[in-house]
Amino acid sequence: MSAVPLQADASGGAITRFLVNNGVPYAESVGSAIAFVIALLIVYLIGRLVVIPLIDRVMDARGLEVHARKPLRKLALAIVVFIGIAVAFGFAGYGNFLQSLATVAAAATLAIGFAMQDVIANFVAGVFIFTDKPFRIGDWIEWDGNSGIVEDISFRVTRVRTFDNELLTVPNSNLTDDVIKNPVAKKQLRLQVPFGIGYDDDIERANEIILEEAHAHPDLLDDPAPSVRLTELGDSSVVLKSRVWIDDPSRSDFVKARGEYVTAVKQRFDEEGIDIPYPNRTLSGEVEVTGITADTVSD
Repeated sequence: MSAVPLQADASGGAITRFLVNNGVPYAESVGSAIAFVIALLIVYLIGRLVVIPLIDRVMDARGLEVHARKPLRKLALAIVVFIGIAVAFGFAGYGNFLQSLATVAAAATLAIGFAMQDVIANFVAGVFIFTDKPFRIGDWIEWDGNSGIVEDISFRVTRVRTFDNELLTVPNSNLTDDVIKNPVAKKQLRLQVPFGIGYDDDIERANEIILEEAHAHPDLLDDPAPSVRLTELGDSSVVLKSRVWIDDPSRSDFVKARGEYVTAVKQRFDEEGIDIPYPNRTLSGEVEVTGITADTVSD
């Protein structure tokens, strides 16, 4: 048996032998590459058509939410690709993939560690978001002066759509290192609405109007009951703070309910002559003008 067929047997298998017999140039390299691609493709298709649907059924059975499913599916697909590469290495005759990977990883660990500090930090933060569930896809969150609706959560970044329709791509570490406000995490949300009235107005009557309009609004709850407290004696107004509750809150519910409630109270105040005063400022002092003489004024 000639040397070429022996080499074909060693590294290309049946595909390489076929190419050698048909006189294809570089048959050994081409055969190994084709074998690698075929093996990788087969494992990948098995993973996409069998493993991923099986994982989806398991997640459905456990009732996992959308924000938890996406990262798990991506992780499962990455594992499928990794296994496919390992199998393809052996099938193509490239040697032991895991042993080669360990050698390369040992040499590159230090450099990669320094270069990927932020990536690793964001990945770990993504794991914490996945396990702790401080927010979910569709939640309205606020952090570090920003706010918006969560559209996607991955292991590295979270994508948030602002209320101006801007898409923010936020590194996960930013969301785990700072305080995150999630107004819709619970079933009910309390709104605090301040109303300023004049010092000469009837405080008791203003309280009654504020509570009447709270009870009349269909989106404001009677249990917990609305309440009003005098919280501040300002420079130009007496501040009455109303506390009301809404059910199953979202950003649109919050803005709509608050706006309609404030409008209704303002209209009642106008009807009953209760003033919402403008801020007043009293300026005192004198102005001194120099360089002006009687002749200048005459001219």
